[in-house]
Amino acid sequence: MANFFTDTPELKYHLSHPLMKRIVELKERDFADKDKYDYAPQNFEDAMDNYERVLEIVGEICGEIIAPNAEGVDHEGPKCENGRVTYASGTDKNLEATRRAGLMGMAMPRRFGGLNFPIVPYIMAADMVSRSDAGFENLWGLQDCAETLYEFGDEDQKQRFLTRVCAGETMSMDLTEPDAGSDLQSVMLKATYSEKDGCWLLNGVKRFITNGDSDIHLVLARSEEGTRDGRGLSMFIYDKRQGGVNVRRIENKMGIKGSPTCELVYKNAKAELCGDRKLGLIKYVMALMNGARLGIAAQGVGLSQAAYYEALSYAKDRKQFGKAIVEFPAVADMLRLMKAKTDASRALLYETARYVDIYKALDDISKERKLTPEERAEQKKFAKLADSFTPLGKSMGSEFANQNTYDCIQIHGGSGFMKDYTCERLYRDARITSIYEGTTQLQVVAAIRYVTTGAYLARIREYEQDETSSELAGLKARVVKMADKLEEVVAKVTEPKNQEYLDFMARRLVEMSAHTIMCHLLLRGASEAKELFETSAKVYVRYAEAEVEKHYSYIKSFEIESLADYRVAESAAE
Repeated sequence: MANFFTDTPELKYHLSHPLMKRIVELKERDFADKDKYDYAPQNFEDAMDNYERVLEIVGEICGEIIAPNAEGVDHEGPKCENGRVTYASGTDKNLEATRRAGLMGMAMPRRFGGLNFPIVPYIMAADMVSRSDAGFENLWGLQDCAETLYEFGDEDQKQRFLTRVCAGETMSMDLTEPDAGSDLQSVMLKATYSEKDGCWLLNGVKRFITNGDSDIHLVLARSEEGTRDGRGLSMFIYDKRQGGVNVRRIENKMGIKGSPTCELVYKNAKAELCGDRKLGLIKYVMALMNGARLGIAAQGVGLSQAAYYEALSYAKDRKQFGKAIVEFPAVADMLRLMKAKTDASRALLYETARYVDIYKALDDISKERKLTPEERAEQKKFAKLADSFTPLGKSMGSEFANQNTYDCIQIHGGSGFMKDYTCERLYRDARITSIYEGTTQLQVVAAIRYVTTGAYLARIREYEQDETSSELAGLKARVVKMADKLEEVVAKVTEPKNQEYLDFMARRLVEMSAHTIMCHLLLRGASEAKELFETSAKVYVRYAEAEVEKHYSYIKSFEIESLADYRVAESAAE
């Protein structure tokens, strides 16, 4: 039987990280639930055993149900009739399987019917679901929205809505509009309070809404009349049972076809305020997007894993000139780099997830009691690390997914261009990952301040103090030189205090930082689990070294005056 957890030992390695001890301690509140719920863990070992058992169930569902359904779902797709969405038959089967297994509220507290899992095992499940069908991950993974409702909703809202999510109902986040894509400050969906109805009424149009006909919606709308920026936006909860929202159409997309991307029309849709007015974008959507970006990073890693396995399997079977193509150096080189990119982006994903786990758990505890000075310092430290690593994980995970699925098709040759092979779907599915929930370019905007403030470099210097096995000492010395080059060009770019110059070089500086960080994470893995990561560490350091050198040489030789060569005149665009 196919099991996507047991066939990928790298997952178990990341689950066993030393920080999990602290994460479980915080998440379980010293195992306070053990006397209330028969499925609550008794101690740390019990909790870890529980995570593994559930992840094995996820792996089995992914390998035996979701992955076999993926091609049929891709061809059939969802349909829209009379303002409502009907999923593909395979999607219904996938949802039923995950509901029966109790996987629809993994990270929610037990008092709402959830499993109270930390982010790490939840993201691990998302990694596997994405490998089996990235489109289905968009439906299953939108339980991320429940985290926002848990953080900012009142107790009554939590009881009414989170219990339904944990029981298997679906969610969506209704943010984008025809004239407000990445620029969410431009959202104009109108929210008006009705004294007569005793609730808010929503009117307008939302576009590109993933799973737009979901049971429970989080909606960004303009509650303050006369405003036109982010300060006039609030977050609302819309319950499909109330009516008032219809699906105008499902977008005809390149990939992730099983996930209905909808245009929604709101006509006096009854809704309730979530949290405080005016904080919809400034606070709540930012929190929502950070969680979503971690989910897309997991989606990218899952797709990279799928692409690598598909390419490796084909290369072993396909014979040319009397031997399997895996024996040709050009193909072997591609496969090794695909594996290294998968391992590197996965290492970055789970490093980020651990940071998120600790700061979120402490934030949750702060609502129950006052944190100690030590806990406040810990929360501040890990919140900063989570905020800085999330855009790296999302950008590199999605870009590597695109590169790996591209190479997967290349290894398949002409066959890869045909719909008979899985790699064609993976290639189409991967393309969106570097676009939605903030494009790669927007991730660079989010990350560059951590380059200029020295935050990334400081973390890299901390990694340099980690113990590395003696046989990897030479590789580590090369990674230290990469950091030295990063430090040198950051000084060159920041010294003139020219914003256009900094913006122009931002992507290169961010990528240099990400490559160096991922090298250290793979060196750590290779020192602790040689059989899993040594080859990837060697391959990735060589690759990253070349990438860093490329950016280093470009920045060193570039003069500010050359910026004029890259400005596009309006007349040239006409």
